[in-house]
Amino acid sequence: MLTAFITVGGILSFQRMPVDAYPDLAPPQVEITTQWPGHAAEEVERLVSLPLELAMNGVPHLVVMRSISLYGLSDIKLTFADNTDSYFARQMVFERLADATLPSGVAPGVAPLFSPSGLVYR
Repeated sequence: MLTAFITVGGILSFQRMPVDAYPDLAPPQVEITTQWPGHAAEEVERLVSLPLELAMNGVPHLVVMRSISLYGLSDIKLTFADNTDSYFARQMVFERLADATLPSGVAPGVAPLFSPSGLVYR
């Protein structure tokens, strides 16, 4: 009886198990890159990175938000929960980008859909 139960459980688990040729090992990420040439890192942090971070607060399924501000460049990486659809995450980010108040002439861009595990395979 126990053997039959384990066999049926194994068959059901095997049928529901997702199988990919190259499984994605990393959670979904969205990267926002903004250039503001000719401005110091402190200005970029205060006038570009901070408003974008505030606009991204409260995005559904957001787990980690990391940013770096360099001379003329702001880079924000948003990491979402494992079960989040990548396209849903990008759509939420695009909707929130419109809420950020940025200096004139500054237009944030979203990096193409990518997976960090692709670097390992390459």
